[in-house]
Amino acid sequence: MAEEDHSFEIDFFEGVHRRNPTDPDVVEILGSLYSDLGQVDNSLRMDSCLVDLQPTNANAHYNLACSFALKHRFDEALQSLRQAVKLGYTDIKWLLGDPDFSQLREHPAFLAIVTDLKNKADI
Repeated sequence: MAEEDHSFEIDFFEGVHRRNPTDPDVVEILGSLYSDLGQVDNSLRMDSCLVDLQPTNANAHYNLACSFALKHRFDEALQSLRQAVKLGYTDIKWLLGDPDFSQLREHPAFLAIVTDLKNKADI
């Protein structure tokens, strides 16, 4: 989608976020909007904020891992992905097809995370 298609939503939710920076729903929406637009720095900012607000949210850690991967911060991406799995992230099919992790597919730590998820699925 073109940036102008999201400009109203971003302006609106950024205004809400300024007034209430601890609303996790608003932070999550902004992270998704920025991600859709490829604004990785802003998406990373929102994903980090959401993890701070909801440290036990597996999907928040997964999204943070995606943002780190897109910024080529691979160690942090893998750490966040490990945390997501530890907290209950289980969607191995999505993980394996997620283009955000394309540069990590052959990394031994990524493969170990995939193996861990497969083993959990077999339980």
